[in-house]
Amino acid sequence: MLTTDAVLDDIRAHGADAYPEEGCGFLLGQPTAAGNHVVRILPVTNRRTEQRERRYEITAEDYRDAAAVADAAGLDVVGFYHSHPDHPARPSTTDLDEATFPGYTYVIVSVQDGTPGDLTAWTLAPNRSRFEEESIADPSAAETIA
Repeated sequence: MLTTDAVLDDIRAHGADAYPEEGCGFLLGQPTAAGNHVVRILPVTNRRTEQRERRYEITAEDYRDAAAVADAAGLDVVGFYHSHPDHPARPSTTDLDEATFPGYTYVIVSVQDGTPGDLTAWTLAPNRSRFEEESIADPSAAETIA
């Protein structure tokens, strides 16, 4: 995933704001040969009605709205992000069970006691059997930043 510190800070801030529940949203940008280039996020309301501290839900309507926002900006929806309150920034079994888009980037930020910490990026294997960790790099520099 290619992105800036500002985008990563926006994801961390949304995770802190949603604590102790999971926060979620879309990654908007463009697919490139070097990975998905995320230029902004689009936070959405966690639609889950129970266990919101452990689960999140994004509706088909949320997705249609995000696609329209991305299209109007000349971008694509290239992934999703969500927070893990008081848990590591690693995909859970539920994350794998509910992930549906190989080629998308899935970002997870850990929020411990309300403070955002580790942030990781993942891609779903083509056969949807596992997540593979993505590096996070600044598009203006070749070096890996997370």
